[in-house]
Formats: sequence, C-alpha cells, structure tokens
Amino acid sequence: MRTDRFHHFLAIDWSGAVGERHRGIALGLCIEGHTAPRSIVLDRPWSREDVLAYLLNDLPAHTLVGMDLGISLPFADAGAFFPGWNDSPDDAPSLWALVDEICTRDPHLSASSFVDHAIASRYFRRHGGREGDRFQLPDAPDRRGRLRIAEQAQAEMGCKPTSNFNLVGAAQVGKSSLTGMRMLHRLRGHIPVWPIDPLPDRGPVIVEIYTALAAIAGGRIAARAKMTDYAALNDALAGIGSQGVTDRGPVDDHTADALVTAAWLRANAHRAELWRPRKMTPEVARTEGWTFGAI
Repeated sequence: MRTDRFHHFLAIDWSGAVGERHRGIALGLCIEGHTAPRSIVLDRPWSREDVLAYLLNDLPAHTLVGMDLGISLPFADAGAFFPGWNDSPDDAPSLWALVDEICTRDPHLSASSFVDHAIASRYFRRHGGREGDRFQLPDAPDRRGRLRIAEQAQAEMGCKPTSNFNLVGAAQVGKSSLTGMRMLHRLRGHIPVWPIDPLPDRGPVIVEIYTALAAIAGGRIAARAKMTDYAALNDALAGIGSQGVTDRGPVDDHTADALVTAAWLRANAHRAELWRPRKMTPEVARTEGWTFGAI
C-alpha cells in the first residue's frame, strides 16, 4: 500500500442545506510540496451537482479528496444502522443506495424525503422538538445520540463530534452526511471511498475529513477551530508546514476550512498509521467507514 502516491489534495467543505446553490460549499486544492493551497471557484456559488460533475470530469489524476461529512451512520453499537427496521442495510454502499432511492424525487441531491420518511424519521432528531423514538438506544449514556467508532476516536482526540442522526443545531452534520451519501452513491464505480473500498495503487480516492482536526494540527484549539480572517488562516497553514495565501482581510470559515484541510491532507497522507487506525476493524470499515486522521 503506497501512501505517498498522491499528487493533488482536495478538501471539500460540504453543505446539506435545502436549495440549489450554497455559499457553504467550498473547495481547496494544493499540489505536492509546500506551496499555498488555492480555492477552486465558479462564477456562482457551488451546487452539489457542480461538485459531482467536478469529481467525475475535472478531478486531477491521483488526487486525495477529503469530504467534510459523515460517509455513514452508526452501526457497531446496535449491529444495524436502523435497529428494528427490516429494510436496514447491511453496509455503507447499501445505505447510500437506500437514501438515494427514497430521495429520488428530491432536487439538488437533497435528502428531505429520507428524514421525513415514516420509518426513517424515527431514528433522527429533527427541528421543532421532533425527536424520533429510536434516536437513542435504550439506556444510552448521553444525549448526543449514537456515535460511530471513528467519532468516539475524534472525541478522545479533543474534538466534539455530534451524531449523524442529529439534524438540529449549528454543529449538526446529519444533513450534510445524508446529501453526501446521495453523491457517493452516484460516484460508485468511479472513485473509491476509503475505507469502505480498499486503498488502490493509483487514481483518486475519497476520504472523510473533519476540518477541526486540521485546524488543531495548525495550532488552533477545538473551541476556536473556525477561522474568519486570512491572518489566522496563514498562521494555521504555517503550523502544518504550508506556505500562506496572499489574500488579506476577512475570509469565510468555509473557505478557510477547505484551504487548511487541503494542506493538512498533503502533510499527512504519507502517514501509514492514519490508514490503519487501531479501532478500525474490517466490519467497522465496511459499515461505518472512518474519518481520516482519527486514531
């Protein structure tokens, strides 16, 4: 397994919001070496379909792609994504297919039909105080909701992950994850998704990222992982061995997240131990996936 074969490093800050175009979607790209990452911009805000088209048609060869979303849902804690539901899938690709099938009429790769589904909705915490009766497992130890093994590892590293079944609050990632699963389903057979797919010897690979890990590596603390000016971004880039960008003044946190995480991917892709986390069993890999950088 060669982990030094990537020539480009792309980080995607994703959005699960309703609508076609989203200022919350940002792409940062860097090449081998230490040069500053750059933003990939359009003449309009990105849509999820734009990102899908870029990955299918314009992605540089041998790119490590990091996506800021949960590539799966908790499974290990109950032996199922949706315990008690006969249609609960057996692995992550089957989960992606189920989400996409239920949401087939939802425009812009959105996932409203899934979270409003008569059975699936019972497993989510939604706005308006609507918490499904299966959001928590019986005798659950806390109110955060179910966490994957990778998210438990993130917490041990000082991060504050939230359950992908939680759709409420500024820190929630459930909507991003579900919309991302629709895109991953469409990329099936085109770009492998580690660790659900083995790491191939060549070509692009998608991994899940948690942008706070990159910010922390750059000297930020978890509670102040977000950066809103280029001076702070350049300090973080310097902390992970990258040249800074030439822009000055304010920057939106989505762009900052994408840029610093692209540089962090470049600085860490060669680390063999990150591709073999100690708690990632073959069963966890095929069902829950993993967050690159969580150890």
